[in-house]
Amino acid sequence: MGMRAEMIQELKDKIGDRVLVVSVSGGKDSTATCLHLKELGLPYKAMFFDTGWEHASTYKYLNEYLPTKIGPIERLSREPTMRTPEAEALAVKYEQRLGFRSPMVRWVIHKGMFPARQRRWCTQELKVYTARDYLTGLDDEPISVVGIRAEESKARSKMPEWEWFDAGDCEIWRPLIKWTTQDVIDIHKRHNVSPNPMYLGDNPAERVGCYPCVYARKDEIRRIAANDPDRIALLADLERDIHQIRIERARDKGEELRTPTGWFQSPAGEINPSTGKRSGLCWPIDRVVQWAKTKRGGKQFELFDALPGEQGCVRWGMCDTSQGQALR
Repeated sequence: MGMRAEMIQELKDKIGDRVLVVSVSGGKDSTATCLHLKELGLPYKAMFFDTGWEHASTYKYLNEYLPTKIGPIERLSREPTMRTPEAEALAVKYEQRLGFRSPMVRWVIHKGMFPARQRRWCTQELKVYTARDYLTGLDDEPISVVGIRAEESKARSKMPEWEWFDAGDCEIWRPLIKWTTQDVIDIHKRHNVSPNPMYLGDNPAERVGCYPCVYARKDEIRRIAANDPDRIALLADLERDIHQIRIERARDKGEELRTPTGWFQSPAGEINPSTGKRSGLCWPIDRVVQWAKTKRGGKQFELFDALPGEQGCVRWGMCDTSQGQALR
């Protein structure tokens, strides 16, 4: 038996009769995870935590293309019961603009607040609790498989390949933890799988997920503003509606709302002079977009953005077009 065959057998012995459940996002790493399991001959179930805050291209990729390559994808979501008919109507108004149901929008309206760096409730409500309910409800003991890679961040570089997941009462396995981006691209090529179209074209994304995430970088915000002004306009309107909800709830408590409302906390690290610490106050999305167009320091505007076109199709070994229909 060769070394690879021995490794695969040891892995199968470790897994035993447990069910592999892969978290699929429509991004390159989770797709690579499924392809890797296929190469190892390990059966799995694919599940997608639907936040209702993805790009429309991601939904199309997950619904129409990816299942033909990795098999069925089960969609999971968790949302609150709206407090009033008016809250339900407000949620529906935004869902009509998005073109799909949105647990994220519903949670924001229900809570009367946006997620933030210090209060990142979105991960808990939309993913962790959803995973917990799904995994603990399975008849067979599962293993939660996630496509996290060490090179993505300092925090992820400290994560082990195997770890116990208390909420799901099961083990987590990160089979790609030591993989490089090139490893991920290579396995897509081996299986003739096109990546999510958001990675392609003249202005490709580096990551796929919430659109935008509260942790979005400057270049991501700038990209959304340039490519999808409708999403920026929707977010601006949602900020105003949530601010009004906050005003009304403060009034009901006999209080006066004194802080601004926004999807993003001050990205420039403004300091509160009374405490000497970051203020944590929010900026409206229009101000954030303006800031995203500036150079480091947030003062001088960039006259010309970098042109990352070849980082998309060429990076993935695709035909030199923005469609990227087939791998070479």
